[in-house]
Amino acid sequence: MTVEELVRTAAGGDEDAFAELVRLYENKVYQLALRMCSRPEDAVDVAQEAFLSAWRGLPTFRGEAGFATWLYRLTSNAAIDHLRRTRRQRGELSLDGDETGLDAAEAGPGPQEAAEQGELRAAVADGLRQLSDSHRQILVLRELQSMSYEEISQALDLDLGTVKSRIARARGALRKILLKGGNLSGYLPSNLSEQSGKEGQP
Repeated sequence: MTVEELVRTAAGGDEDAFAELVRLYENKVYQLALRMCSRPEDAVDVAQEAFLSAWRGLPTFRGEAGFATWLYRLTSNAAIDHLRRTRRQRGELSLDGDETGLDAAEAGPGPQEAAEQGELRAAVADGLRQLSDSHRQILVLRELQSMSYEEISQALDLDLGTVKSRIARARGALRKILLKGGNLSGYLPSNLSEQSGKEGQP
């Protein structure tokens, strides 16, 4: 069955169809939860909560957004709720250079460049933890999940202009944290530059 058929069948109460949806999306949901919560055990809890919310919400899911976008929204909201409950950001975010849009590296860096990249990734991870929940949420979706403005708009139920301006503000806030924390201006990620920040504004 296609995803759409699985969704319709699961919405009718078919547990096997929902189990197949979980199998298809569990890795992506877990990775999103991990990037927002940092700790694997927290990510597991968030992912379970997201799928539980999906199971409960499927009968009223109207499909205005795609199932994946809706599921990412549930995951993101579950992660935000978890962070607000714990009020403690612990561990490291997954910020491997080949997985994110926040890395300034090119392939095959030399030793000095590799050290700078490692320093930048650590600084970005720490900076993300210092952002507000809403700024961290939208940067994770945009820069780490590579979601488009339109997909984020659907996932967070925000209009497109709000998405663009919030991303710009979040990038600016993270950039200030990076600059305040050390002399990172020479190799800040291009998408956190002043020019890129302006680009995100409506």
